[in-house]
Amino acid sequence: MADNNSLVGGEFLLQQINGRVIAVQVLVMIFLCINIFLIVTFFKKECFYTTARYILFAVTLLSDSLILIMSDVLLILSYFQFTMQVWLCIIISVVVLLELTVTPVTLTAMTLERYVAICMPLRHGQLCSTRSSLHCILIIHGLSSVPCIVVLSTFFASAPLGLYKQYRGCSVEMFILYRWQDHIRSAVSQFYFLIMCIIIVFSYVKIMTVAKAASGENKKSTWKGLRTVILHAFQLLLCLARLWCPFIETAVHQINLKLFNDVRYFNYILFSVAPRCLSPLIYGLRDENFLHALKSYGFFDLYKRNIRQGRLIIFQQKSCTMH
Repeated sequence: MADNNSLVGGEFLLQQINGRVIAVQVLVMIFLCINIFLIVTFFKKECFYTTARYILFAVTLLSDSLILIMSDVLLILSYFQFTMQVWLCIIISVVVLLELTVTPVTLTAMTLERYVAICMPLRHGQLCSTRSSLHCILIIHGLSSVPCIVVLSTFFASAPLGLYKQYRGCSVEMFILYRWQDHIRSAVSQFYFLIMCIIIVFSYVKIMTVAKAASGENKKSTWKGLRTVILHAFQLLLCLARLWCPFIETAVHQINLKLFNDVRYFNYILFSVAPRCLSPLIYGLRDENFLHALKSYGFFDLYKRNIRQGRLIIFQQKSCTMH
């Protein structure tokens, strides 16, 4: 009887996980389609790929799309218990670790861009030129590579040579062989979190000061920039909250396996998938120029053209009837 109950419980858990995997696939496909549409729109107009904030926006879209694809692939491999050699997992993990940090660092750079645009408008053209934006992208990826280098360096220093040819399930946690490695990774992550929070708060306070002193159109524009900084802060908080998820999941795993699966699924949706869908909301829909471009190149414009063509055909038919 106990064996039957265990079998039924296992089948139920498998069906539940299967449903969750399907739900993740749907969400990932939706967000990827939206991101691809936004990326295509970005390259359609010259004013987008020559403006600093839109260039940084495109970087977040590319990074988020890559993270969605890679994390989804790892999720499917984990679900089917697929293993690979450790050296191949290292190559995949380098991309994942790098891009996980690129998004919050880019959001911080976008916040600084808004600070310069509102608080230092006379120097904005010089500091946020296209060339400066390209240099900024290199700096972003350089800073984002530091946590990845730290994690892999501690792994290479402690892993035996025979480990690289072993077959294991690919995950970032695989590189944590000893407790001290986890402490180093946590220290680096918290240091980045502290620096980013200081930059966000500093920008918010400075923009708030300018907003109170501004008037008319400048006041409206400044408050809009302030709301963008707040949204960046919320998105950044979700991205950085992902750093604490492994600690929570490890503690829950020791208590109950079913609760562990629930918590891990919740963390993945809220802290991995959700932050990647906020970029289209913040810039793709709130920005007037980008929204206008989306309408021009999207289904709305196609729909309007069909209506105009239909009206033209009806008008021509009426003209022929009258003649």
